[in-house]
Parts: sequence; structure tokens; C-alpha cells
Amino acid sequence: MTAPSLVAFDLDDTLAPSKGAISPRMAELLRALLRTVDVAIISGGNEQQFRSQVVAQLGGTDAVDLGRLHLLPTCGTRYLRYDGSDFTTVYAHDLSDDEKSAALTALREEAERLGLWEAEPWGDILEDRGSQITFSALGQRAPGEAKHAWDPDGAKRAALRDAVAARVPGLEVRSGGSTSIDITRAGIDKAFGMTRLADLTGIPLTSMLFYGDRLDEGGNDYPVLAIGVPSVAVEGWEDTADRLDALLPTL
Repeated sequence: MTAPSLVAFDLDDTLAPSKGAISPRMAELLRALLRTVDVAIISGGNEQQFRSQVVAQLGGTDAVDLGRLHLLPTCGTRYLRYDGSDFTTVYAHDLSDDEKSAALTALREEAERLGLWEAEPWGDILEDRGSQITFSALGQRAPGEAKHAWDPDGAKRAALRDAVAARVPGLEVRSGGSTSIDITRAGIDKAFGMTRLADLTGIPLTSMLFYGDRLDEGGNDYPVLAIGVPSVAVEGWEDTADRLDALLPTL
């Protein structure tokens, strides 16, 4: 493809270790990108994770450059832009109280039935992210090694996703990260977020370039590839950084 007008990323295991801050090297690469093209980050993480993992690490970035940064937490169910002093909400597709209650109940009951409810997790297993309900099998603060070992072939997540989806037919249920299940309004996933981004920025999907670690069919990055965004599969943030080192001289 020709040089992209916008470069987009998943967050956990693409720009940073799961739930961790981006490294100084990645922060510098993002600053370099922002001086040249628009940059978007779309992930299942909540807004606070975006702020702590990315925004807080970009201190000193020029306000004009921050204006090129697009934040799409909770799989694109929310969208934030920089207004000159802070990142503010452009849209948010929040779940209703009834939808949240049904999702939380189904996740807990089906996880218990399948033997997937952890008795001693690292933090909360269930989280209300406003526009998304997230199940984290080992807890929100589980170490990366434990998370990657929990369900290497995705069978546990697939079983839980299918069981929960049958109980909340009006909602979107999908596998998230290595231990997570995400629930949003029906039809709202990363494909929705990227399509809205194209509408709001005027940048065609074919002029974007996306990096993600779950581009396999069934992975939570796959919807981006499926709608025609040129995409690059990566294995961890170091791989992404190496690829950005190669991309930047071409922009």
C-alpha cells in the first residue's frame, strides 16, 4: 500500500504488555508517528487504562500532535479526542442498567457452571466499563505469564462466549484478550469503531494501517481486517516497535 494517512493499534500485547504502560521506546515511536500521521488506539481496555498506559507516558508531546491521536476504549464503544487541554468524549454507547445486569449475571453463572470461576483471582473478575462488561478469568491484575498459560488454544473462552451469548441474544459477546470476554451492544466491535473513525475523520479505511496481536479469525482484532483495513499481525510490543522502526522512514 501507499503510505497510510492513519496508523492504528490494539493496546495490550501490541503497544504494551497486558495492563502495563508503554515503554519509553514505544512512547518515542508514537511521538514520531504523531508528527507525521494520525494515530488511533482501539482496545477492550477502559478509558482509565488508555490514560495510564499511553497518555500519561506521552508527557511533553506537542498539543498539535496530540490532536492527531484518536482514543477508542472498550473496543470502540467510546471515542475521545484532545481538545487542547484534555481528552474528551466524542461519543459513548453505554449499556443500560438492565443490559449490564443481564451480562454480569450470565458471565458469573456460566463461568461457575463451566468451572471457570477463579476462587482466588488477582483483582476483580467482572468489570462494568460503562459501554462494555468485561470478564477477566484470573482477575484484572493477573500477571502476564499466568494469563497466557490459562487458555492457550482459546477453548475456554470459546465455551464461555458461546454459553453467555445464548443467554443475552441482544448483546455482542466476544473473546477479548488472553483471559477475557467482552460484552457490548449488538453490532458494536472494533469494526464499528474503525468505521466510525473513518466517518468522523474522512480518512478511508483503505488509507489506514492497523497493528494487532489477535488478527486470527475469532480474535478480537479480526473484525478490523475483515472490513478491509490493511493489517499487520504482531507478537508483542517489541515486534510492533521493530516494525514501526521500519515504517517511519517511509512516511
